Amino acid sequence: MSGQDELIKVHVDLPNHWAVGGEAMWARPLGEDTYELHNVPFHAYDLNFLDVVEAVAAAPDLKPSVRRVVRRSGHRTLRVSFCDATPEPDRLPLLESLRELGASIEGATKKFFAVDITPEGDYPGVCDRLQAFEQQGLLEYETCEARVEGSFDDRPRPPQGGGAPESGGAP
Repeated sequence: MSGQDELIKVHVDLPNHWAVGGEAMWARPLGEDTYELHNVPFHAYDLNFLDVVEAVAAAPDLKPSVRRVVRRSGHRTLRVSFCDATPEPDRLPLLESLRELGASIEGATKKFFAVDITPEGDYPGVCDRLQAFEQQGLLEYETCEARVEGSFDDRPRPPQGGGAPESGGAP
């Protein structure tokens, strides 16, 4: 395997995200500071499986940081968080039902999943099915389009009245 066939981690800062401050993703180096993403982002917005990004390391010992998307892959990302009331054995079959619509699933935890829809997949159909599951109280889901132009982060949260930070926040 040549050096360009190996996957490395690239990073994106997410200081406004409801759950994390940043995310590292596997990527294939393509040369000239470009990388092809090889996993579905769990937290970043406006990034998708197989997108080609420009990423530059601020120092030799740091992961390259994603600056911009060079080429879109056509894949789309959704995120799913199951409600506590949804029994664990019921969760995976619900997500597996999305496969017939061109979706694949990656799990972060037993409750939180990223859903990748191929360019040929039925993105509206996947959204419709997830919306039906959401209306049944089984899960919550979010689309992963950009929240802030030119950023992969969530929108900044308004300051709270001096108390505890805003809790949770569904994906």
